[in-house]
Amino acid sequence: MINSKQRAYLRSLANGLDTIFQIGKGGISDETCTQIANALEARELIKARVLENSGYTAKEAANEIAAAIDCEVVSCVGTKFVLYKESVNKKRIEL
Repeated sequence: MINSKQRAYLRSLANGLDTIFQIGKGGISDETCTQIANALEARELIKARVLENSGYTAKEAANEIAAAIDCEVVSCVGTKFVLYKESVNKKRIEL
């Protein structure tokens, strides 16, 4: 569990990130969760976006993915959300 200062620091790091995942009308599948988990292992911090046709809000999608792959929701703003999970092999971000 991350505290509010760590969350603020991660949010500041996420400002410069590009969106690398989009949740569309296919929703959140096991394949999507696997890809996001792999990206988190490589990068530790990722930004994703929910498309209008998905039927999810950013908060709903972020919470569902976080529960599925055991990661932290850093922020949800508009249609974008940021996820964090400490990497096992390639630790880059020091909290």
